[in-house]
Amino acid sequence: MAALESPAAAQRPLSPRALYQDVAERLRQQIFTRQLEPGSWIDELKLCAEFGISRTPLREALKVLAVEGLVTMKVRRGAYVTEMSRIDVAQVYHLMALLECDAVGEVARHATDAQLAELKALHERLEKHSRQRDAFFATNEQFHLRLLEMAGNRWRTQIVTDLRKVMKLNRHHSLFKQGRLADSLAEHRALMQALEARDAHRATQLMQAHFDNGLEAAA
Repeated sequence: MAALESPAAAQRPLSPRALYQDVAERLRQQIFTRQLEPGSWIDELKLCAEFGISRTPLREALKVLAVEGLVTMKVRRGAYVTEMSRIDVAQVYHLMALLECDAVGEVARHATDAQLAELKALHERLEKHSRQRDAFFATNEQFHLRLLEMAGNRWRTQIVTDLRKVMKLNRHHSLFKQGRLADSLAEHRALMQALEARDAHRATQLMQAHFDNGLEAAA
């Protein structure tokens, strides 16, 4: 039988986040901001010099990003930033639509008035950012992820969070297309109305259409 942990041991402070986790986050942001382009090989020596680290934490960080799908590892060749094909994009949109349509139905049926008010506030921020693309992107993602959290299935939220990271690799982001941002806002507006009416069927239909339109724009 394992010995119980002593009170003193239980009170020891947690270790700070490992260095490789900080490195992974820096690389993640470089990928999202296109400092590291999809399809480009990762120069380990250059990054080690830039970050002031050895290759060990860098390689551990690359393993983390490989699990997330942001980086692809090649035996004896190193790593490169994952590149999304049209098939990849279509498959990711399909999975996200399945999971988020399920979630929005749950929220329409079971959300509290306070939760719907929170979603409404996020939607109003979307309206304000309709001419600021970066701010719109960030608020749009926050709206979708908060809706998932409200639906209450942490596994679904985790999967969609990872899928949304991978979607940032897509060179042809749906909101880049002329007029798509305004269309997306109108779709969110209709979705919010369905949620406030607690119409689960309508909300599910609108979310599916939202993803279908997004995929068409991203193709």
